[in-house]
Amino acid sequence: MFGNLKKSIEHFFSNIGERLIYQMRFSGFTLLLLWKTIFRLKYVWFKRKEILKQMYVSGVKSIIVCSIVAFFGGMILALQSGLQFEKYGQQNLVPVLIMNMMNKELGAMFTAIILTAFSGAAMAAELGTMKISEEIDALEMMSIDPIRFLVMPKVVAMVLMLPTLAIYTTILAVVGGSVVSYFQMGLTFELYYKETLASIHLKDVYVGMVKSIVFALSISGISCANGLLAKDGALGIGRATRVSVVSSYLSILIFGYFITSIFYRL
Repeated sequence: MFGNLKKSIEHFFSNIGERLIYQMRFSGFTLLLLWKTIFRLKYVWFKRKEILKQMYVSGVKSIIVCSIVAFFGGMILALQSGLQFEKYGQQNLVPVLIMNMMNKELGAMFTAIILTAFSGAAMAAELGTMKISEEIDALEMMSIDPIRFLVMPKVVAMVLMLPTLAIYTTILAVVGGSVVSYFQMGLTFELYYKETLASIHLKDVYVGMVKSIVFALSISGISCANGLLAKDGALGIGRATRVSVVSSYLSILIFGYFITSIFYRL
């Protein structure tokens, strides 16, 4: 009995150790991949068509989803905050809250979550398929750099599109909040947008942009790394896609917290 218990405990801690070692190796591989990608930026002009294609896939195709999430997200924020502020007669604080929340945090976060599911998973699946079908090995045999040819356009497109869509998401959320504020709280559009414009601060804007860029790098880096490390056939592709989405979500939450903590403790 005690022998079986000892083996179970040893197996448990052994699995934890293996997972920690794998995560450290994967983190190192991802950081190294992004570092190598930076040195391939000199080929951006030569890969402009592929970058534009990836921008279309990551940005234009996801606009409808971003629009729905942003508009109804702004409506929900306005409704929930308005119900509380209305008790104290402070409904005019609703646009201030929405603008601050979207600028500082939720604009970048909403967009990053959407693009993780929309583009990050596709990156991992595409590269995973190419890895398992030995297409990446074939590129290397032809002296074609896979990072320059496959990874760099995806990273650049994500870094360009996520901040752009974050701004669009923020604006649309403010519009959604104005609709609820007008019809349910009696705030005029003039007062709502006056308070909104007065609550825009440069620091909030650039913190939101920093978050967007960091999120874009983490999503594209994690997704491409999982794709390049895929193995074990179709099962491996599914696992790489799943892990890339979950890891990207966790990185968004973790980086979002630490960036906020760094900038707003100054």
